[in-house]
Amino acid sequence: MESISPIVVAFITGVLGPVLIIIIRNWIEKKKTSAKPDMLADALRIGELVASKIDQIREEIKADRVWVTQFHNGGHFYPTGKSIAKFSVIYETVNTNTPSIQANFQNIPVNLFTKSMNRLLEADVIAIPDFTDESISTFGLKYIAEESKTRASYLFAIKTIDDKFIGVLGVDFTNGKVKLDQDAITHLNIHASTLGGALISTH
Repeated sequence: MESISPIVVAFITGVLGPVLIIIIRNWIEKKKTSAKPDMLADALRIGELVASKIDQIREEIKADRVWVTQFHNGGHFYPTGKSIAKFSVIYETVNTNTPSIQANFQNIPVNLFTKSMNRLLEADVIAIPDFTDESISTFGLKYIAEESKTRASYLFAIKTIDDKFIGVLGVDFTNGKVKLDQDAITHLNIHASTLGGALISTH
């Protein structure tokens, strides 16, 4: 059997070898980029970002409680099979001696809060500087405020860049009337927009 010529050997080692390395390297890179994202790692990263943001809001505004709800599918109606829109308080930060509301607001049907949700959908903001002031519209939230010892509350619609309503940012005060000026409300609205960008990446 004839031996392989030096020219063939040189061709294999000099040309085919580097080409194969490039092909293998490209295949490995393609596998990396097409791999499924690590959903747990992404959720933890987003969770840390949102938790840090609402802590920042609470400190800036001197609020007693700041929370974020997200809308989600909570099952189906019988017999139509249509999805039941619900919301849950996903994130919350509270001051010492301020009661938490997170455990009480899980899988809540949206239609129980039609007035407030429609208002947020249309106007983006609900401002209630004093729940005891009968002249201020509370959009059906007064009994919730009484249960959670909330005296003043500001709610902001969290929307995506394409204006899809995906959640609510709530800022609560428990020690008395608090009237935020327009600059503070605008500032909180910007925070709500930032949260929209973070939350949509978890969907």
